[in-house]
Formats: sequence, C-alpha cells, structure tokens
Amino acid sequence: MPEPDLIELFAQPLNQAGIRYLISGSVAAMLYGEPRVTHDIDFVVFLRADDVPRLAAIFPAPQFYVPPAAVILEETARERRGHFNIVHADSGLKADFYTAGRDDLHAWAFRNARKYSIGENVISLAPPEYVILRKLEYHREGGSKKHLRDIRAMLAVSGELLDRAALQDWLARLNLQTEWDRCRPA
Repeated sequence: MPEPDLIELFAQPLNQAGIRYLISGSVAAMLYGEPRVTHDIDFVVFLRADDVPRLAAIFPAPQFYVPPAAVILEETARERRGHFNIVHADSGLKADFYTAGRDDLHAWAFRNARKYSIGENVISLAPPEYVILRKLEYHREGGSKKHLRDIRAMLAVSGELLDRAALQDWLARLNLQTEWDRCRPA
C-alpha cells in the first residue's frame, strides 16, 4: 500500500476548512528545489480561537492525534514561536504548525504567498525568500547542513524566482548574512 501523501493528509483539510496557511520547510524547499525524503510538513497558520476546536473535527481521532484545545490556544497566544503538531496515527506522518503570531516575517510571507497546483490540489506556498530565511535561521540554531543543501538546491532550480532586494533586506534585519554567505553560489 502506498504511503499517504502529506498534502492530501494535511493541506487538503485546511483548504476545505478555510484556515489560512502557508506550506514552508522541507516540502516547500523541495517544490522550489530538489526532492528528498521527509516525513513531515511545516505550516505557518493564522488561527483564530474559533478555529481551534475545528482542528479536531478536520483531523479526527483516532486517525489523527491533535493536542488538546487548551494547548493549541496557549500556543496561538504566543507573540512568537508558537508551535504544535498533528500526527497521522497509521503512518506516523506529522504536520508541524507554527502560529503566525506577531512575527513580521510571517506577515510578509502571507502577503507574498504563492499558489501552487499539485494535481487537484491548490496549496498556499511560502515565498522562496521566506523558506530560505527560515532555513538559514534553523542552520544557525542547530548547525544542520541539510538546510544549506536545501537552499543551494532552491537557488539552482528556482533562483530566478527570488526577489533579491527583499531577500537582502530580510538577511540584514535577521542578521543572517554570515549564514547566507556559507550557502550561496560563488
């Protein structure tokens, strides 16, 4: 039996429920770059308080594990770095949800989101500049070279899509120039 698809499992229900999201992380990096193995999908979400109980309905138990509503509400109340995940029980595939909060980069990404068609699904994709910036932050925090590989692949495949001025502005604002210098082509 084929493994479930991350887009079908997680993005389709969000689309059907009308919850605003952006796909980021490794799935976005693959769509802008080169395929690699991943068992999760990252979303940045705008959740209102009345959206929280709806998550348990669109990701029903026992097929999915959804954290208690109180936990999700606590995470959505954070101004920065709110996070929770939802897990598909049978496959172990996971969706990481990062709440938009008061993060200026999240707001910029929502204003510059890209629509992307995968078969019958139209998804909301974070702009490539956002994906690069977050991967640079993750590299700075954890040192994983997979983030730099993802960025290099994105530049090779989709470099012409980049708004270089916006990228440079955000690199300066987030103090990521050193990390950027490590991964960009000569």
